Amino acid sequence: MTIRGLIWLSLLFAVAVVVATVGGFDGGQVLFVVPPYRVDVSLNLFAVAIVVLFVVLYGLIRAARTVWKMPQRVAAYRARSKLAKANASLRDAVGHLYAGRFSKAEKAARDALTVDDNKGAAGLIGANAAHRMHEFARRDEWLGQITGAEWQDARLMATADMRADGRDADGALVALTEMQAQGGRRIHAQQIALRAQQQLKNWGEVLKLVKTLEKREALHPAVAVRLRQVAAENLLRDRRHNPDALLELWQSLSPTERQSPRLADLAAELLIALDRRADARKIVEEALAHNWDARLLRRYPDCVSGDALPLIQRAEAWHKERTEDADLLFTLGRLCLHQQLWGKAQAFLESALKLADNEPLKIRTHRALARLHEQLGDAEKASQHYRESALAMNVV
Repeated sequence: MTIRGLIWLSLLFAVAVVVATVGGFDGGQVLFVVPPYRVDVSLNLFAVAIVVLFVVLYGLIRAARTVWKMPQRVAAYRARSKLAKANASLRDAVGHLYAGRFSKAEKAARDALTVDDNKGAAGLIGANAAHRMHEFARRDEWLGQITGAEWQDARLMATADMRADGRDADGALVALTEMQAQGGRRIHAQQIALRAQQQLKNWGEVLKLVKTLEKREALHPAVAVRLRQVAAENLLRDRRHNPDALLELWQSLSPTERQSPRLADLAAELLIALDRRADARKIVEEALAHNWDARLLRRYPDCVSGDALPLIQRAEAWHKERTEDADLLFTLGRLCLHQQLWGKAQAFLESALKLADNEPLKIRTHRALARLHEQLGDAEKASQHYRESALAMNVV
């Protein structure tokens, strides 16, 4: 027996004791006179009758009140049942959505709409499920049902995210602009804007957003480096017809970006095409000072704008520190070839050929030696090196 049962049993015994004690005293009688009738009862019986009458009347009143309020109670029960079912459907919708059962998630979200308070959450779940099934028109219908003021930020963020995912960059930016007009600026919104700007190829905005997200540690460092590089490359290519604009952009880049071999090589290539070789040479030398890279060495001879002696002297200074660098030897050979220093060119190229450990460098070196021997009038050796360059190709 529980503690509650023991308490009720004790109270019952106490009442029994009180009744037995009081019932032993017959202190008088109660007389009712209603001419021509007369009723005479004992005081104890009268007290018991009063108690019984009270209990009966109380029961009748409670029964009548219950019958009177039955329609309200039924309506309240139905409302509770409806709310419970709607909330259960909303929970099921969340479970189905994250389990990848998008059709069931959308159906459960529709069932949850029977309660007005669920419209915001059910609308977001239904829209997400429809978007995953590429039902974009139905997705927009779901989003249009979200009218509560407290759900507008969530609706706009979800709209932007799903539109960016669906390659609708303009629609995503419109939603983000509307959200920002209402005072919302969040990291996730900037991440969505970054995706949209990439799709629109607005590389200037991409670069700004990457820098902002990187400061807020909302982007993986490797991803940030790659995105900055891609954005800078495209911005450089957009200015490939204007050397002044290209150099202005180059100076606006961060030191890390200017020291990137990939970006420095591209900038030098574009400037060489615009006949701004001195600027290209400066970019290559600054990048090599921080990041020694073979592609920059291969680009260096293209920076000659007349006299190659200054470049040869700079490369020889590098050679004193890197005597076994095959790419540097190849670069020196090309520079000497340009300056018509045939003996030094041949020596550097042959040394590069001995140290070359990759197929492309061997091919380029053989071709450079072939051109050298053509200049010297030795057709047999030139033909031999052309043949060697062809044999060095690993054609499958």
